[in-house]
Amino acid sequence: MKNFIAILCLLVSVSLFSQDDVAVKSQVADAIVELREFIAIPNDALDADDIDRNLMWLKRKFGERGFNTAELNTEGLPLFFAALPVSDGKPTVLIYMHFDGQSVDPSKWDQPDPYKVVLKAPEGDGFKTIPFEELDDDINYEWRLFGRSTSDDKSPIVMLLNAIDLLKNDGKELPINVKVILDSEEERSSKPLPKAVKQYRELLEADFLIIVDGPVHASGNPTVVYGCRGITTLSLTTYGPIKPQHSGHYGNFAPNPGFQLSQLLASMKDGEGRVTIPGYYDGIILDEATKQVLKSVPDSDEAIGERLQFKTAEKVGSFYQEALQYPSLNIRGLGSAWIGDNARTIVPESATAELDLRLVVESDGNRLKKLVKDHIAKQGFHVLDHEPSKEERMQFDKIVFVKEGSVTDAFRTELDNPYGKFLTKTLQNTFGQDVIQIRTMGGTVPIAPFVNELKIPAFIVPTVNPDNNQHSPNENVKIGQLAYGIKAYYAILSTAME
Repeated sequence: MKNFIAILCLLVSVSLFSQDDVAVKSQVADAIVELREFIAIPNDALDADDIDRNLMWLKRKFGERGFNTAELNTEGLPLFFAALPVSDGKPTVLIYMHFDGQSVDPSKWDQPDPYKVVLKAPEGDGFKTIPFEELDDDINYEWRLFGRSTSDDKSPIVMLLNAIDLLKNDGKELPINVKVILDSEEERSSKPLPKAVKQYRELLEADFLIIVDGPVHASGNPTVVYGCRGITTLSLTTYGPIKPQHSGHYGNFAPNPGFQLSQLLASMKDGEGRVTIPGYYDGIILDEATKQVLKSVPDSDEAIGERLQFKTAEKVGSFYQEALQYPSLNIRGLGSAWIGDNARTIVPESATAELDLRLVVESDGNRLKKLVKDHIAKQGFHVLDHEPSKEERMQFDKIVFVKEGSVTDAFRTELDNPYGKFLTKTLQNTFGQDVIQIRTMGGTVPIAPFVNELKIPAFIVPTVNPDNNQHSPNENVKIGQLAYGIKAYYAILSTAME
């Protein structure tokens, strides 16, 4: 199966780019130079100085292409805004991307510095490093560029800049107005974004929104995504003795918070992975037409199971795409006392579970958090929003401290939206491939504030390779995807809407 998928992706890559001309490959060469320069500026979302240096680069690069640019101050770090001169009578697209990145641990990378791009070629089941001097006029689209944010999300920005260059070189007059908004805190949940969109509403006005983030479908085909899940979080902590106690002296006597927490968590799902909390899936109806769209996505549940190495999937949906249409309840972290070689014979003082709840349009994050808290109370726990005092510990048998995270809403555009049809038709005509249309993707991007405030439809048009290792060591982008992104932008921005 793995070999089949690799051959399929190679054939798709060849078919997409077999008609490339010299101009496109030359532009890809320029894009590689520019991406290396961009990646060399660290962009840790937790470092405001990093963000400032990236803003300076963006101002210069967009300004060179004729964009008017501005920093938009927020309650957090600034947003970057750019727009080509606007003409009346043309539709306006707002393009959202982000330029901040995840923190890095260089010791986990197969290169000395994650911010210095390394060129690699496929070799066996891995990659070999090759010098950039080996790049020539006949660029190998199977080679890859490794570095933090090469795929998430700096390369899409560079693709846009180079598509604009190519459009100008070809003397194209754009039939569409172009605005760009770049987020500086996407990797920190974009907390300032909702207020900022309200504040700068008139500046951001557009007819539709394109989000360029994330990978194309695993098949390699052009992809349009009509929605994504939202997210919220809960942290649950149970309590035993005030300090860890010797398990020989106090086992069988001092309550164990690990068992309390495990029993509580087990009560939330059945044996096949379905949430048992009443009302958790309320409001979700999938008609037959919607199911047919979901089934049209060329996924293989068996291949996913083999790749992730599990035998049987959970039963929230009857297949992968259907499962994404429901809110999830996930244990993302679990801890108590010490484990492994550091394990000790103690009764722990506390146990903590970190939960994330992926949301869909029909589910409200605050409502789902309340359902979970109500369920906890029904299991006999006293729910607190703070660490328990001695008086509270002595008053209640079972206590849970629940810490709530903020809510990022889901969004979804109807599948028959005319702008969605325009994007799908344009990509299909450009690449000669069936476009994969995904109703809801699993990941989260902070787009609901734009949809809710600007009242416009939104679409995700991903451009990078599925195996890009975003957020992880050895993040990379395939050079062929740079060509794909440049051509996709070129087509979308130069095609008149019917």
